[in-house]
Amino acid sequence: MNSGIFTLTELRWQLDQAPDRWRPLVLTNGCFDLLHAGHVRYLQAARDLGRSLVVGLNSDTSVQKIKPATPGVPPRPIVPEQQRAEVLAALRSVDGVVIFAELTATALIAGLQPDIYVKGGDYRIETLPEAATVQAYGGQIQFIQIEVSSSTTAIVQKILSAKSCI
Repeated sequence: MNSGIFTLTELRWQLDQAPDRWRPLVLTNGCFDLLHAGHVRYLQAARDLGRSLVVGLNSDTSVQKIKPATPGVPPRPIVPEQQRAEVLAALRSVDGVVIFAELTATALIAGLQPDIYVKGGDYRIETLPEAATVQAYGGQIQFIQIEVSSSTTAIVQKILSAKSCI
């Protein structure tokens, strides 16, 4: 049984072998460090846009570059990439997870050519680094409003504040 965690090459092969199982393909990406309700609702909304949802997961190395250390907060990611991938792959809304090391999902998008690329409503087309790649092959870009405003950094800070009160 497939764990739902793929390399880019493996997933491209799957797409070629069974396009009716995967397309229309929705792709989103992110760090997903300390999965919370906001992530779960976002992923379900993304999944509702197509037949399948693939999550591009930032590797540990790329998370360290995207979310540099800040005073009073442990270095990121808190959860290692393989564990983050396993948790994401276990969600009902997620059909596949691909770990990628780059700072943007541009190469992943070029490799998979998803029908729909999804990001949170806090992004704009003008500032989305992947937009040109999606537009070049005729894909769609969708933005999903964030229902539960939460962040891993805020969760960690709350835990650390509670610990200092003990």
